Amino acid sequence: MESQIISIITFLPLLGAAALLLHGIFWGSRGVEKARLDEQYRWITLFFTIATFAVSLATLGYFDQSQAGPQMVMRTPWITTLGVNYFVGIDGISIWLVILTTFIMPISVLASWRVTKRVREYMIFMLVLETGMLGVFVSLDMFLFYLFFEITLIPMYFLIGVWGGERRIYAAIKFFLYTVVGSLLMLVAIIALYFLNGATSFDIIEITANISSGRLTISHNVQLWLWLAFALAFCIKVPLWPLHTWLPDAHVEAPTAGSIILAGVLLKMGTYGLMRFNLPMFPEVSRDMAPVMMTLAVIGIIYGALVAMVQPDMKKLVAYSSVSHLGFVVLGIFAFTEQSLQGALYQMLNHGISTGALFYCVGVVYERRHTREIADYGGIATPMPGYSTVFLIVALSSLGLPLLNGFIGEFLILIGAFSSSVPYAKTFAVIGALGVILSAVYLLWMLQRVLFGEVQKEENAKLQDLDWREKAGLLPLVAMAIIMGVMPMLFLRATQPAVNAVKDAVETRIIRAAK
Repeated sequence: MESQIISIITFLPLLGAAALLLHGIFWGSRGVEKARLDEQYRWITLFFTIATFAVSLATLGYFDQSQAGPQMVMRTPWITTLGVNYFVGIDGISIWLVILTTFIMPISVLASWRVTKRVREYMIFMLVLETGMLGVFVSLDMFLFYLFFEITLIPMYFLIGVWGGERRIYAAIKFFLYTVVGSLLMLVAIIALYFLNGATSFDIIEITANISSGRLTISHNVQLWLWLAFALAFCIKVPLWPLHTWLPDAHVEAPTAGSIILAGVLLKMGTYGLMRFNLPMFPEVSRDMAPVMMTLAVIGIIYGALVAMVQPDMKKLVAYSSVSHLGFVVLGIFAFTEQSLQGALYQMLNHGISTGALFYCVGVVYERRHTREIADYGGIATPMPGYSTVFLIVALSSLGLPLLNGFIGEFLILIGAFSSSVPYAKTFAVIGALGVILSAVYLLWMLQRVLFGEVQKEENAKLQDLDWREKAGLLPLVAMAIIMGVMPMLFLRATQPAVNAVKDAVETRIIRAAK
């Protein structure tokens, strides 16, 4: 069971998609009314996403927190002529990202409960997307990683393009083009590494070990080009300034669940890729490029916060806050200290919880008023006290209030960056700290204008508070924000060995190169 659990988690949502397809063909042909069928599709999807989350929690029982390498590994020959294996497993870097994905998906289904257009197709795309995202985090073969990385594009493209807002086609095409260009460059780098390694294997663990031990020697110039190819693909996915322009359009036009998944999981594929590929495979180039990456990160932190401050649209404000918060993650990754890398990984989880919850909160009032303009609200804490309490907590968690999840990640990143030996790292840490202040400005200002004061418009006076479905989706996010803020070591212990292995790989390779 231990060697198969990762595959079960990965493909259980795909089994759910197949069940929806067969259910629609079988029951749809019997003339069952559409509303009843749609309700069944929702419950089937919710069942499979909850089941996947439950199975993913079982990995914690098998996971050895003292080990740095991959665990629960399954390796099966696939395309033997090319040396491609079905090779999956998890380590401290990926385990919480897997659980975050399975945790976010049932919440996203609940956020989609009022979707009435092509419900079966919508839910099928959601389940296929979950399999793709999980596959990215568990793949230990570069060919398999690329395959899952690309699979995620298709369902998200349709979720935005079919179920999105007025400019959905533009946003979907922009999202697809940006991501696929980066993916193709990554494919070139993967093929190059495959041949440099003797054209025998796409094994990520083997190739990383060969580079680290010196068995695989790659010239500095070639390393630089390979590093750039991987980095561009992942930085588009993050997205890092100035490659961020696709994100606000995608968030604003996507349905609520699409925004939750995009912020909660999809963006983490970029920062995860930097930690999985760029740092351990190309440590010298990573060190050389660290000042550049940290510069782009702090620009993104400040730029995203300043642009968020002037947004009249709540969803666009939260979208630009993602650019700012993920800048902290990149800053932490390229500071190369244990604290900064731990903070970067923790901030990935924090962002998924807090920003996903913010998008859900925006979606709740949008379903009632069909507007996201901040000026159209005001004083809704009176008719919606439960909603306002949740919105307040998740906003405070996003801005980094102590005892909530956002504080731990940002604190570790800034402490780690300030103690880093990367040139100008202390300066980057000080500038990055300004982003914490700015995030408080735009989030608190939004809360004040939306929730507090007198009810400004008659339509807001009769708004319905959270229903059972919305409570079921939002309260787990609030609970996780509090748990992660109060008990961070519950999560950090599992990541520490793998994070230290990445840090040691960078340091060891740099020392060897200096000699």
